Amino acid sequence: MPTLTTDLTMLAASAGLAWLLILTAAMPALLSKGLAWGLGNRDDSAPAAGWVGRAERAHANLAENLIIFAILVLVVHVAGRANDTSATGAVIFFGARVAHAVVYIAGIPGVRTLVWVVSLVGMFMVASALL
Repeated sequence: MPTLTTDLTMLAASAGLAWLLILTAAMPALLSKGLAWGLGNRDDSAPAAGWVGRAERAHANLAENLIIFAILVLVVHVAGRANDTSATGAVIFFGARVAHAVVYIAGIPGVRTLVWVVSLVGMFMVASALL
């Protein structure tokens, strides 16, 4: 059985982070609004405020970037082009996304943008394996 490359491991870890962010944002709302709200259509729900709203936005931002990251990692893997640079880029992406989530939920705007840029650098490193 083949082993996972670092790139694929970081992709799986990023998916796990996305799942964690979904739970982080959803659980407080479910606990405060109740099961009926959670099972309903939520047509009248206002956007969440405070750290819960930031957790929702951190998840949305990760989801947007995770699509691109996943495509890059999978194409690099299928093409047999994974290398030390793509592996390092994947680790940088994942580490920066963890930092982004923490900083975003904590409400530190300038640092949030900086770690987002670092995650982009990681994606570019993965993409460079295709050049």
